Amino acid sequence: MTQQVALVTGSSRGIGLAAAVALAREGFAIALNGPFDDDELANAVKLVQAEGVPAMGCAFDVTDLASHDAQLARIEDKLGPLTTLVNNAGVGVLQRGDLLEVSEESYDRCMAVNTKAMFFLSQSFAKRLLARERDAALFHAIVNVTSSNAVAVAVPRAEYCASKAAAAMVSKTFAVRLGQENIAVYDVQPGLIATEMTAPVIEMYDQRAKDGLTLFPRVGQPEDMGGVIASLASGKLPYTTGQVISADAGMLVPRY
Repeated sequence: MTQQVALVTGSSRGIGLAAAVALAREGFAIALNGPFDDDELANAVKLVQAEGVPAMGCAFDVTDLASHDAQLARIEDKLGPLTTLVNNAGVGVLQRGDLLEVSEESYDRCMAVNTKAMFFLSQSFAKRLLARERDAALFHAIVNVTSSNAVAVAVPRAEYCASKAAAAMVSKTFAVRLGQENIAVYDVQPGLIATEMTAPVIEMYDQRAKDGLTLFPRVGQPEDMGGVIASLASGKLPYTTGQVISADAGMLVPRY
């Protein structure tokens, strides 16, 4: 059987790297992506290769839409036909604060990376799959990493919330379009996860989690998200597509 091959964007660290490692443990060959061909990406590749699977670095800016096809082709030349796309690359706001003071620059940056890049990379990936005969024994999927802020308002990060809400709808539209092609699409919405992006505020949220903000009294780790992503990409939730996975320790469960 042909090996599963995944591209994980934004995988030089954090949730993306944890997802790449978890997928490697499921036997996937992995293309790791970061914006720069630097030591961080090289070290991430070595970490994945240590799991005994083929892995490569694929440095490119996901917002460079014109490069998508060439980058996917480069991955397939080295690792074989892609079966899986994990859209994890994302950015936060340039400055937290009142939404009445949000800059156009910060808004456009969130939309460009968190929504537009995800849409068009998914488009390129889907076209590539549909243009060839696929091994029916392999599971084909797109897993998008959005955020609890796709549904939960955070006023100091309004433009981020807007971009993630749009990304969540992108996931649904691709799920509807690709279902007839037997390509699954999922939307993983992480809650409070300890990453570089959340580092400035994670101690405060850790205390809030202990105080009851989340049902499990702790913040999440990248490895928690990696396990969720790998399970979805491996087809361990059969006969599902279009689902939102609220990986937030029950934070958004309504209660009173």
